[in-house]
Amino acid sequence: MLQVKNISFGYNKNRVLENITFNLKKSKNLAIIGESGSGKSTLLKLIYGEYDLDQGDIFWKDTQILGPKHNLVIGYDFMKYVSQEFDLMPFITVEENIGKYLSRFYPEEKQKRTTELIKVVELQDFSKTKVKNLSGGQKQRVALARALAKQPEILLLDEPFSHIDNFKKQSLRRSVFSYLKENNIACIVATHDNNDVLGFADEMLVLDQKNIIAKDTPQNLYNNPKLPLIASFFDEFNEIDGKIYYAHQLQIVEKSDTSTSWSVSEAELLSSSLKGVVKNSYFNGESWLIEVEYISKSIFIQHHSEIEKQTKIQFLMNI
Repeated sequence: MLQVKNISFGYNKNRVLENITFNLKKSKNLAIIGESGSGKSTLLKLIYGEYDLDQGDIFWKDTQILGPKHNLVIGYDFMKYVSQEFDLMPFITVEENIGKYLSRFYPEEKQKRTTELIKVVELQDFSKTKVKNLSGGQKQRVALARALAKQPEILLLDEPFSHIDNFKKQSLRRSVFSYLKENNIACIVATHDNNDVLGFADEMLVLDQKNIIAKDTPQNLYNNPKLPLIASFFDEFNEIDGKIYYAHQLQIVEKSDTSTSWSVSEAELLSSSLKGVVKNSYFNGESWLIEVEYISKSIFIQHHSEIEKQTKIQFLMNI
């Protein structure tokens, strides 16, 4: 288990993190989110032992994680960290980069392990390619595989899929996170991308103003986003009368001409609706995102079709 106990840290005299406390069990996936500058990457580096703490303690099981004042070589054998700088060897191949730190005394086992990891990061067609000839996204995948080569107990990932093309990201996430679960490897992911979290993270930690402002399952935080910062991570949202609503939780009431006769229930429904004017429509794939002017501000409503600008509409909270 990882134990982070009341840690604080700052660069020079500027505090970045204050009184951070949380635990992470073996094989669990924790996602850390927050705005740029909130301390996500710094927290990963502290857990890795790259910096010395100003206050508090970090333990993995019974081993205290210490910084460069105590360790000549930064890092621990049971922990791997994949940063946004890949630090690969450019003039050797993908498989040579991945297998470099595996024992040469067992060549068949080394080759089997290297081949397995190349498959996990979906680089089978590039195993013999020199790293200098790869794209940024491909290099990021090599760095992931290399970190997994010696079967760490805990993996720290800083924006692990940020350089990877959108059409490849989803299958790669499934492959990597499934591998971690199958091999009981704990994982902490610092990310801006909700797709790194939904469906994969066991818990989600939200950093803001140097502190943890929320820690819960992604499902609970998605369904009950008590703060705009949390809602904004997941989807387009609106604040109406002090409450947070996602775009799909608002429903546009279809317009009808004056000759239409309404049932009693439909008339009551309309009488309780809110009014606005359409400013824009944005195609979203399966639906349209309708921008509506409501009380001199823009709100966003998910709808099944485009609506012409300046159309007056009525809408309801549909939750």
